[in-house]
Amino acid sequence: MGRRRAFTLIELLVVIAVIVLLVALLLPALQRVRKQTKAVICHSNLRQWGICFNTYAQDNDGYLHNGDISDWRHLWMEALWPYYRTCLEICFCPTTTKRSFKARGQGNEIGSTFTTWSVFSGNYEWDKDGFFGSYGINGWTRNPPRDIEAQYQDNFPTNNNWRRLDVKEAAYIPLFLDCRWPDGWLDHTYEPPQHEDQSTWIRFCINRHSERVNGVFLDGSVRKLGLKELWTLKWHRNFDTAGAWTKAGGVKPQDWPEWMRGFKDY
Repeated sequence: MGRRRAFTLIELLVVIAVIVLLVALLLPALQRVRKQTKAVICHSNLRQWGICFNTYAQDNDGYLHNGDISDWRHLWMEALWPYYRTCLEICFCPTTTKRSFKARGQGNEIGSTFTTWSVFSGNYEWDKDGFFGSYGINGWTRNPPRDIEAQYQDNFPTNNNWRRLDVKEAAYIPLFLDCRWPDGWLDHTYEPPQHEDQSTWIRFCINRHSERVNGVFLDGSVRKLGLKELWTLKWHRNFDTAGAWTKAGGVKPQDWPEWMRGFKDY
């Protein structure tokens, strides 16, 4: 029998080089697939949240949660607890891979969850540090008590609140989105964050999904939203969707903070 010919060193090096090249070509594609998969899961989470809010409204004569900001027991985390207590995984966007302990979501929360202080009490307490997650509610959709809301009239005018799901413009009203804190507000007069890690009332303006965030609307629809697109949505009853921070309102790309200038305009 003749001797079997072995691979030469050069041949082995060529094979290794080809493998390395293939990995280098495939890695970006794999990363894109992973991001797309996480986005799909995020969409699914928000769709389930839409069902939770809808079910809550059906059980409460069509009204959304109380939203008494003077009492944590009336925030959405506890108001909706019976509807999501068996599926806590929907509290987290898959892109938020680390737990944050920063109070009120201060700092860069793009890749982390937020943590509140102890929110739940009695049988509702499922985590000793309080509620934590990565989605927040549009503060203008709450239904606060009349005797409480007057205390916050200067910052949050009461005639702005939607209060119910069954409103005419439901498909254009954000309800629940990727967020750096359990709630947030946006008014057409609010300027965008000057820095990516700046904490403002616009807690939804975070670059979590490649220049976008995901959100569910009052009608239950879920979609991706460009960060600049946030200023074109009907956040509250008196929101100007053609305000100063929209193309219709005359904003120019150079008017945006540097970290947002390359993002798609709306």
